[in-house]
Amino acid sequence: MGRVEEHATQSGLQQKAHNMETWYLYLIRCKDNSLYTGITTDVRRRVKEHQGNDRKGSKYLRGKGPLKLVLKKKIGNKSLTSKVEAKVKNLPKDKKEMFVKGKINIKEIIDQVN
Repeated sequence: MGRVEEHATQSGLQQKAHNMETWYLYLIRCKDNSLYTGITTDVRRRVKEHQGNDRKGSKYLRGKGPLKLVLKKKIGNKSLTSKVEAKVKNLPKDKKEMFVKGKINIKEIIDQVN
């Protein structure tokens, strides 16, 4: 197998492993009480990146600290998690607050995107 083929195979395997990872939806509350919605495979790492002053965190969250993780939900694969994220991002603020308080179940949202 040539170098290019070997690299392509490794990239394909890495992509498969990446797709098989468990993805999480998370919501962060900013000091202005706004809610930021994101997805990741490692919530702890991602929140630290958002809180840090480097370029790895979301541009939206810069200067909005202190930041507080208010919700973390295990969803599944990246595709489903991205769909759930889009749905949550489009919820009105009062519905997001209900979601954070547990008055809207994640299963309800997943059912809407499936």
